[in-house]
Amino acid sequence: MSANSASTTSEKPADPRSGPRLPKIPFWAQIVAGLVLGVLLGWLARSQDISWLYTTLDKIGSIFVQLLKLAVAPLVFFAILVSITNLRKVNNAARLASRTLLWFMITSLIAVAIGLAIGLITNPGSGTGLTPKDGKAPEGSGSWIDFLTGIVPTDVITPFTELNVLQIVFMAAVAGIAALKLGPKAQPILTLSEAVLELLQKALWWVIRLAPIGTVGLIGFAIADYGWDLIGKYATFTADVYIGCALVLFGVYPLLLATVAKVNPLQFYKGAWPAIQLAFVSRSSVGTMPVTQKVTERLGVPKEYTSFAVPFGATTKMDGCAAIYPALAAIFIAQIFDVQLGIQDYLLIAFVSVVGSAATAGLTGATVMLTLTLSTLGLPLEGVGLLMAIDPILDMMRTATNVAGQALVPVIVAAREKILDHDAYNSASASPVDDYDSADETRGAKVPVAA
Repeated sequence: MSANSASTTSEKPADPRSGPRLPKIPFWAQIVAGLVLGVLLGWLARSQDISWLYTTLDKIGSIFVQLLKLAVAPLVFFAILVSITNLRKVNNAARLASRTLLWFMITSLIAVAIGLAIGLITNPGSGTGLTPKDGKAPEGSGSWIDFLTGIVPTDVITPFTELNVLQIVFMAAVAGIAALKLGPKAQPILTLSEAVLELLQKALWWVIRLAPIGTVGLIGFAIADYGWDLIGKYATFTADVYIGCALVLFGVYPLLLATVAKVNPLQFYKGAWPAIQLAFVSRSSVGTMPVTQKVTERLGVPKEYTSFAVPFGATTKMDGCAAIYPALAAIFIAQIFDVQLGIQDYLLIAFVSVVGSAATAGLTGATVMLTLTLSTLGLPLEGVGLLMAIDPILDMMRTATNVAGQALVPVIVAAREKILDHDAYNSASASPVDDYDSADETRGAKVPVAA
């Protein structure tokens, strides 16, 4: 053997771990596979009446949602607290906050207008075969008095044990503002809060990794429990919700991006898609919040502003749950109960949707917002019971629309305020779910990594 050959051999020692490796499956593909498998297993459980499969799907989906909810209360508190204090690092913080709120309201108003238009055109309550007797009043309802008085908690423990997100947001906002006023004296608390927030987000990322399995359970149970017959009764209403959300998601949002932000809409969806797809599966804006924040940063929005806008949006920005859905649901219920709505009623729906959206609080389901709308209009609350059976199927599209809007508004505001990193926006493509543990080389941002 020649010296050169020996040298070459010594330079490339055999790697004992080398060998054929399974290709890495992208996270979006895992979600799609979970959807398909869930539909097949759900259909099998229902058509063959397999009780153990039905129960298994229910448990898998319930455990996944419970894991998401487990992190909601502390995550919301520390995310809001830290986001408010992070505004001190941003120039024109008050201007950014007010512009963010303004665009939340503008997009909500557009969304509710679309919901009302679709409802008036399609008459979703006609021909369903449903009657007022099919409805049942919810155990808890929302009213303006309950909404306003319920913001302030009676103690600091109950909001966390009962998962009253609105009260948690209130306490976090008060704590954040107080920390800003204290200045350097509050720095130890802020350092601790930031560390706890990173810890919570890290743990939630582990739960998010389980989303494909959770998808199998959630979708499978929905098909096994409700079946296609129930969906058939609500066909028009279901189609209206999906069409309304799709018009906002793929019509209004791209138009705003192209005309107001003056950026490429396709690039937005390329970067934001991981958050949108996870929202569709998890049905939780708060549970999706770490992914939403990550994709918004990668779309070129400054981290300091993102850390305020996204948590704020995850608890108040609900174009699907608080705008399109209650508008359509109010028309649907009014038609079932044979109640005529006038122009003033439609204006009230728009008002409630824009002002009262914080009542939804980023959790799965929009029952509180719906009861708030019905009580404002004087419609029977028994109508809520008509929609509870179909709610999980509707909630998937509603939440996807919510989360897309929560990423959209920071991009619009950052672009208009000329703080958007256009290079980062135009190059955003990687899924943060796939490479969360790797450093963000694109923008040099500091990303939490496993020790």
